[in-house]
Amino acid sequence: MRTEPVEIYSDAKNSAVMKHPGRHFPGVLVQGDTLHSLCVAADKSCEAARGCLSEDEYLELNDLRNHLWDLLNHYKRVLGEHQIKLPFSETP
Repeated sequence: MRTEPVEIYSDAKNSAVMKHPGRHFPGVLVQGDTLHSLCVAADKSCEAARGCLSEDEYLELNDLRNHLWDLLNHYKRVLGEHQIKLPFSETP
């Protein structure tokens, strides 16, 4: 872990906008519990869309779902490395 100053453009709840040092453009900070909720919603959307969308449309939706889960898994891995408790429950 390291500490560096960031430029904060907005502190809006669940959508803070800030610029990481060395990056050209600002990004949006998504809290871990919100990211988890997005992943669960994406799972439900994929399940509901199976058979209703064309194969290409479904694959695009599934790619979005997988990208969200990749972000969440990275988040969980980093918190684990720093012995930080997850802000959500993984039990259904």
